[in-house]
Amino acid sequence: MGEQKHRVAHSSGAYEWYTPRAYVEAARQTMGGIDLDPASCPEANTVVQAKRYYTEKDNGLFKAWAGRVFLNPPYRRGLIEEFCMKLVEEYASGNVTEAVLLVNNATETIWFQRLAHMASALRFPRGRLTFWQASTTEPSRPLQGQAILYLGDHAEAFAREFSQFGLVMKLWA
Repeated sequence: MGEQKHRVAHSSGAYEWYTPRAYVEAARQTMGGIDLDPASCPEANTVVQAKRYYTEKDNGLFKAWAGRVFLNPPYRRGLIEEFCMKLVEEYASGNVTEAVLLVNNATETIWFQRLAHMASALRFPRGRLTFWQASTTEPSRPLQGQAILYLGDHAEAFAREFSQFGLVMKLWA
């Protein structure tokens, strides 16, 4: 057997990938608004329009989270896990009442498994998302697929809003 070739062999090293407007709007419609984006910046918040957001300098991992949260964590090794586990803790404590989370579909990881266990619905997009970055006009596509998870009591609204982008799995009884 010959050497197995990988489909993707290069990463740009970029870890800030801003969410496409249509996905943010679907999150806003699902939750009725966005109170907090804990991993953001002024440029990204022009689309997210969260009432409050934390920048890299603020370090949202050490700040209070509350209300309806939209989270697209930094795509830097370790930070995805830390932000996702913080969401698990804040949701379990009741501080976060609803959340829409956009992450790599890293189904084999502990953090993804914990989130999927708490989620009411989950969406796997058709194709790869096209993200945007403030530093370039060129759209960015990740090396792997994404998943969007919903935590909260409005899974039907999530399914309605996000079904336009691909498969939605309702995880409630």
